[in-house]
Amino acid sequence: MNISNKKELQMLQLLGTYYNGKVILDDIISTSKPVKVVITFQEEVENEDKSLKLSDFSFFEAQEFLKEYKGTFSEEVVEERRAAF
Repeated sequence: MNISNKKELQMLQLLGTYYNGKVILDDIISTSKPVKVVITFQEEVENEDKSLKLSDFSFFEAQEFLKEYKGTFSEEVVEERRAAF
């Protein structure tokens, strides 16, 4: 194994502020190409995401809702996909 071909990882720390999907850096650096970054939140952040969570579903409510339904799940998925076309 040729150790001289091994790339050295260099890390640079920059501070900034994240707000509404954008990061504003306190300092500007110049790079010759795009670089990957890792964002770490230093304060506890409450996510205001309105997406569905597992706790939004109730197995018992679903059973009650579907107790009169006579089809199968796979039939329902196929029908839904056909309707989408």
